[in-house]
Amino acid sequence: MTTCLWCGSNDVTATQQTVYWELPDGLRAIEITCTPSISCAECGMVYQEEEVVTAIEDQLFLIDTIHLAKTVTYEELMNRPRWIKRNYFR
Repeated sequence: MTTCLWCGSNDVTATQQTVYWELPDGLRAIEITCTPSISCAECGMVYQEEEVVTAIEDQLFLIDTIHLAKTVTYEELMNRPRWIKRNYFR
C-alpha cells in the first residue's frame, strides 16, 4: 500500500499528470504528459515517486534532446533511444 510522502495518508490514488522538466543543458523545458503520479485525497498533493523522477532525469541525460519536441508523453520519452547505456555520474 502506498502512503502519501507529504502527510502519510493511505488515501492516495495512482494518476497520470502533466509535468514540466528542465533539460540537462538548462536551455529549455519540456512538457511531459501522462506521467505516472500519486494524488493524495487527504492533503491534495500530487507528486511523482522517486523512481519516476530518477527515470526521467536519467533518460533526459542519456538521449539526444536537441530534436525533442516541446511536448512528449512519458511513454514516448522513455522509449527514445539512448546515446549511452546508463548515467555513470550516479
